[in-house]
Amino acid sequence: MRTRDTHIRVLDSRQNLTSIEVAMIKLIARKLCASAVFFVVIHSLLWTAQAQSVVVPPQANARVGAAAEPQVVAKTSTAPMAPLPAEGALRIGVGDLVEVSVYGVPELTQKARVSSSGDIYLPLVNYVHVAKLTPDEAQAVIEKKLIDGGFLRNAHVTVMLTEYVSQSVTVLGEVVRPGSYPVLGGRNLLDVISAAGGPSDKAGKGVTIVHRDHPEQPEVVDVSKTSPEGSPVNPIVEAGDTIIVSKAGVVYVVGEVAKPSGFLMENGSLTVLKAIALAGGTTHAAALNNAKIIRKTPGGMEETPIPLKKILAAKAPDLPMEPEDVLFVPGSASKGVAVRGLEAVLQTATALSIVAVH
Repeated sequence: MRTRDTHIRVLDSRQNLTSIEVAMIKLIARKLCASAVFFVVIHSLLWTAQAQSVVVPPQANARVGAAAEPQVVAKTSTAPMAPLPAEGALRIGVGDLVEVSVYGVPELTQKARVSSSGDIYLPLVNYVHVAKLTPDEAQAVIEKKLIDGGFLRNAHVTVMLTEYVSQSVTVLGEVVRPGSYPVLGGRNLLDVISAAGGPSDKAGKGVTIVHRDHPEQPEVVDVSKTSPEGSPVNPIVEAGDTIIVSKAGVVYVVGEVAKPSGFLMENGSLTVLKAIALAGGTTHAAALNNAKIIRKTPGGMEETPIPLKKILAAKAPDLPMEPEDVLFVPGSASKGVAVRGLEAVLQTATALSIVAVH
């Protein structure tokens, strides 16, 4: 009897356990059904909203052809916008290359070069004038055209400048690498000259800045001077400006001197006596009474005899020299400079190394 009672209790226990499991399965099934119905409802709502977010008029498809037939879906969340430019910086100009993209519509993404009239061509909206606008302003203009034209209900456009042709300055004259260099938001004069490789060996201290807004009023800067505060004179240059680094005046000393050379007139003046001293003095074979200055004039090359012997003995006043002058000290056997000899002297002078005068 005890064994039979035990067997019955085991069976009852199994039956009770099975009933609990069945109840749990029914509860889980009801929850799963409810979730499935909720998922179907949400999916249907999303599909309906997506289908109604874009309106593509039949005439638009006719304009863009078969490639424009797939439906375009506008975004429903906030698109990442380009960073705001600094004040006075990054305005779109003629020749710049811009990239226009519409969030969620990769078919409308493209690069366009700003024409000479300041326009870019975009699909659907045709020509858009963007010159002198910031990227944010250009974005607003394109968005309005897309919405007003009925192409998108909620357009979000990003405009990025990829080539800053109009945001550059031109550096000319005596620099190592003349050319155009970007100046986003404005840069200092010395920074731009440094970007061009710095001044060349023949550069002077004068720099001319021709401003784009008023080219008739060029600004001349002496970079050797300092401001009242003691810092170098270093004005701001802006996009469209032209920088011209002047060539320093050069005086050549050739003939019977210790070190025939060309000397930069960095301080703006050089005399015969100082030029002879910089060249190491005359040699024993020098014909001092036959020395000449060869100078370029509008009428051609001219020779001017100078009393070099008296100047060296302080019996005659020292004479000032001008840029590109050639001081020629012939040998005692020379009888002057003939035409052929003059050409040889000039060729020799132009081949000399240039020495800066400090």
